[in-house]
Amino acid sequence: MIFKNVYIQLSAAFILGCTFLLACENSKQDIDNLAKKKLGVEEAVTVNINYTLAGKAKAVLVSPLMLRVQSDTMPYIEFPKKIHVDFYNDSTKIESILDAKYARYIESQSKILLKDSVRFIGLKNGDTLYCDELYWDRNRPTYQFYTDKPVRIRTKMQIINGTGFETSQDFKDKHVMNPTNTIIRVPASQFPEY
Repeated sequence: MIFKNVYIQLSAAFILGCTFLLACENSKQDIDNLAKKKLGVEEAVTVNINYTLAGKAKAVLVSPLMLRVQSDTMPYIEFPKKIHVDFYNDSTKIESILDAKYARYIESQSKILLKDSVRFIGLKNGDTLYCDELYWDRNRPTYQFYTDKPVRIRTKMQIINGTGFETSQDFKDKHVMNPTNTIIRVPASQFPEY
């Protein structure tokens, strides 16, 4: 009788222990999902950001979508659809215009990467830069805009192709690092008559 009670108690303990062991099993994917840090993403639509310095407008940024991503390494702001920026001179008149299909702003570095169909126009003389990638670094004192990728600049009198470029915000002082060819436009009135 005592042997029978001990046998029943041991059997019940064994069955109960197996139940607990089987009920507490997690898959590897469940454990990995719990261990991963979730990235926080804040979304804003129809964004209009005004950059001012000493009370004067320096730039107005417009984008249909802005994402602020809180990554575990380096937080950034992304403009995945399009970005348009008007830059102002000290007289608060627009001096240059910037357009791109994509931009990423790394807050800790004050640097913006512009990609895909980048166009930068200096309004004073109408010069226009076309490229696929351009950096806008607000920490650089003179040449805030630069790239090491292929560029094309159209002026009233010429088209300049090259690799590598830097310019100031007003687009007046610009340098193509490695020009490949230049096309000079000659008005029809300057051709000789035969």
